[in-house]
Amino acid sequence: MLRRISALGLILACAFSLVLPVAAAPRVIKLAHVVNERDGFHIAALKFKELVEARTKGQLVIDIYPNASLGDERTLLEGMQLGVTDMGVITNGPVANFLPRIAVFELPFLFASPEEAYHVLDGPIGKKLLAELETVNLKGLAYAERGFRNLTNSKRPVSTPDDLKGLKIRVMENPVYIATFKALGANAVPMAWTECLTALQQGVIDGQENPVNVIYAFKLYETQKYLSLTRHTYAPALFVMSLKLYKSLPADMQRILVECAQSAAEHERKWNAEQESSQLEAIAKNGMVITRPDVKLFKEAVKPVYDSYRDKFGELIGEIEAEIKKMKK
Repeated sequence: MLRRISALGLILACAFSLVLPVAAAPRVIKLAHVVNERDGFHIAALKFKELVEARTKGQLVIDIYPNASLGDERTLLEGMQLGVTDMGVITNGPVANFLPRIAVFELPFLFASPEEAYHVLDGPIGKKLLAELETVNLKGLAYAERGFRNLTNSKRPVSTPDDLKGLKIRVMENPVYIATFKALGANAVPMAWTECLTALQQGVIDGQENPVNVIYAFKLYETQKYLSLTRHTYAPALFVMSLKLYKSLPADMQRILVECAQSAAEHERKWNAEQESSQLEAIAKNGMVITRPDVKLFKEAVKPVYDSYRDKFGELIGEIEAEIKKMKK
């Protein structure tokens, strides 16, 4: 009798385990960025989280770490290479320290409009460079957006390159930015963004260059009196992750991450465009003097940058220029 009861118990236990399988614990991916929650990077990260968690039915959970809580952008990228940091939304400039060719997108005045930039980034040229990131143990998923960059400073209005002479301008730790501002006559000071705000407050530097959304999100009008809408460079950003982590995921989840990153990037681009007018209005209300210089003199001044980088970037500049011409036909 006891044997029958034991056998029956075993059968019932097996049946119960088939009906109620143990659910696998969700995989948590930490997504970091260095800006605050008012910034477009955070908007992109939130949309990515929403889409990934919905598409995977909670099998992948995205935890967001803003405000450089896991380190500056270079530190984040180094961590991804080593497999100790999961992923981030990272400005293209620091990425170029790991894959120099990707800095081609930030040549001054390369793109005249967002549409030109999106056409190139989302097309074969952009995808080719995302794939090249695998050679440095990074996985590029899609291009988010930092945007068209503009100049701010605390000293004087800037309407021509001559107005830049002698000004100490923070730029990203990227040779293209350094070369560009040297060509414009400024004293280019390469510096991580996490150090820039303090340097502006203490007067160590006179100015910086960033898109309108950054100037607004970080209240740069508190330390900077003048904004010149030079739109001198279009800066992409990247959804980028540890190649080791990416390869550890099944193919269906890899595909979901790529597709959700692209959708989140497009969401952020639209958000940035919708916000810019109101952000400029708020910046002006807070006392910043906004000027719209004629950029012809700026374009002329940076021609030597193209001359010096044509060999370094090889065929890429010509491919981008040809793609833009094709788009305009």
